[in-house]
Amino acid sequence: MSEPAAASSAHPDARPLVIAHRGASGYRPEHTESAYRLALALGAEAIEPDVVATRDGELVLRHENEISGTTDVADHTEFADRRTTREIDGERITGWFTEDFTWAELSTLRARERLPQVRPASARFDGRFGLLRLRDLQRLIDEAPPAPGTGRPVRLVVEVKHATYFAGRGLPLDELVEAELRGWGQRGQLVVEAFEQTVLGQLRARGLPAEYVYLLEKSGSAADLVARHGAAAISYAGQLTDAGLGRIAAAGIDGVSVDTALLVKAEPRGAGQPGSPWTPVGNGIAASDLVDRARAAGLATYTWTLRAENRFLPAPCRIGASAAAPGDWMTFFQAVMRTGLDGVFADQPDLALEARAAL
Repeated sequence: MSEPAAASSAHPDARPLVIAHRGASGYRPEHTESAYRLALALGAEAIEPDVVATRDGELVLRHENEISGTTDVADHTEFADRRTTREIDGERITGWFTEDFTWAELSTLRARERLPQVRPASARFDGRFGLLRLRDLQRLIDEAPPAPGTGRPVRLVVEVKHATYFAGRGLPLDELVEAELRGWGQRGQLVVEAFEQTVLGQLRARGLPAEYVYLLEKSGSAADLVARHGAAAISYAGQLTDAGLGRIAAAGIDGVSVDTALLVKAEPRGAGQPGSPWTPVGNGIAASDLVDRARAAGLATYTWTLRAENRFLPAPCRIGASAAAPGDWMTFFQAVMRTGLDGVFADQPDLALEARAAL
């Protein structure tokens, strides 16, 4: 087991914003009113929905536009003929897609837990809750008291999904999102994020007052860049170099948001050696230099997603053999927070708040 890193390599004053990922999605089916209300009750300081579009241009809250895994659409015989296959961001997917439904039709569906084998307690709520639109969540946040941790209004972190794909189907998400959010909220209350930098630039050009955050995967390239440059598209890894981070900042983006594995993971070979971006922080895990490099470029840093179950933790933090059982989430959550980042997305926001309070 590695020795803890020296205090100078950590950020003991770190107090990252705790963002409820699709609501309190560790306890309730994601993107439901129950999940959002529970997140607010647990003290979340921000709420994150994923936004996709319906055929009639409504912004509906779903993890993906393919909805068979999160709703009971397959049980609706009246929609059987809507099942089809689409190519979305280079992946062929078969199912039912939001852009083939009106909002009136989608409002007849009921939500289901996306990970029932990992979260059977949440799956017991299957069928109880309908779907929501972005405007419905705006209303919930408007009605919510200030966040206990900040004393300020709860922030809304809108993730715009598959913007290039939707634009190709005549549903420009930059137009739809800007129209929905124009004039909403107080100064500093809105964050907009996407895995495609193009739509962030489009929304910024439309004058939507928000913090703009670029989401980056561990591998692959952004769909908008692939659509434009094909195989020559720069990879996410290339965008996370010092030069790449500088270009992101120069484009007017305020921050980046990355997979937790790019910040903290099981200690790799060579961690702590000269030239390694990884520093051992104890308990068999190591932290990267990405937060410090992003800060040097003038960017805020966020990460997704803190989850308590073994399945989502690095091997040194797992307890027992069950993927669904809680592991040593406290060690992992705190290691992530000690990188000094600006915010964490959490499926169990109460646990993230507990970990932050114990730093």
